[in-house]
Amino acid sequence: MDTQLRHMEYMKMKADETDMVNNPPHYNKGKIETIDYIVDALGEWEAVSYCQGNVIKYLSTRLFAKGNPIQDAMKAQWYLTKMIELMEQTKGKNW
Repeated sequence: MDTQLRHMEYMKMKADETDMVNNPPHYNKGKIETIDYIVDALGEWEAVSYCQGNVIKYLSTRLFAKGNPIQDAMKAQWYLTKMIELMEQTKGKNW
């Protein structure tokens, strides 16, 4: 069995156990969630672009190439929601 197929099967198994969209375990290794660290490191305005890039990533060619298009669409939706939240927080400050 090739590595990509094994990885896809593993990710499907883990998806049944955990919320891979809203709280993926590989983003919670430290004391804060990765997105919170990114916003802290980049600032709210710059993190808008980070979120926009992830929306593009999850909705582009990856959507049907990685074997879990519904989960990837949900991840894009999560990043879009976060992007809107950050835009609301920076409205009048940066644009």
